[in-house]
Amino acid sequence: MSETRQPTNTFTADSLPVRIYASEADMAADVAQTVHDYLVETLSRQGEAAAILATGNSQIQFLKTLVDLGGIDWSKMTLFHMDEYLGVDENHTACFRRYMRERVENQVNPKVFHYLGGDAPEPIAECERYEALLKAQPIDLCCMGVGENGHIAFNDPPVANFEDKRLVKIVELDVACRMQQVNEGHFPDLEAVPKYALTLTVPALCSAKKVVCVAPESRKAKAVQAMLEGPVSTKCPASFLRTQSQATFFVDADSTSLLGKF
Repeated sequence: MSETRQPTNTFTADSLPVRIYASEADMAADVAQTVHDYLVETLSRQGEAAAILATGNSQIQFLKTLVDLGGIDWSKMTLFHMDEYLGVDENHTACFRRYMRERVENQVNPKVFHYLGGDAPEPIAECERYEALLKAQPIDLCCMGVGENGHIAFNDPPVANFEDKRLVKIVELDVACRMQQVNEGHFPDLEAVPKYALTLTVPALCSAKKVVCVAPESRKAKAVQAMLEGPVSTKCPASFLRTQSQATFFVDADSTSLLGKF
């Protein structure tokens, strides 16, 4: 059983509870325990549950801690992920399906893991197929991160729409977003990063009954500052979480180093 770590500070930004931890390890331990307890309670009450999970370096420690905790009946869980590069093969090292297969599906064997096929022959039809799957049952939980440009999933500032009518769409990736993928080691250079992706929209992510967002590390500090202290705007798509009372934001000392008024 992982030891739960307590936040060093908590506050609320508009409707969004924020929890700050001394380190990413402390943050990961507490968010994993929070998600664990919520899923155990939800499964006990409903008999099944559905969750949307995120990829990215910020999720690795949290997901490993959650898997290691045990005690969740994953055979009753329907899982989704939130984005995928257009045209990327499922065995590519940067493929989000591969990330989820290796870190989650192969570890816990859920009832089903619905994958978003970035290499589907008809991408628009693939968006419609995945949207139908999302609509087939209530989403109990969404676990997400925040990009260096403030994106959630692949809703970069130029394409984010807080009132999107679609649940899944094809988007052009911002250069800042593509450079983050290079800097995290997923691609050798900018040209190698796909220019387009499939993503769940902001309304799709926020349709979940509970939203957990994690953003550790100093490279996320500018995004966290814009998200919590700037206007609620598509210039920082993650700022929309300040209007979502079902969400909680988990951060560490490094990612909150630029905050002023809190």
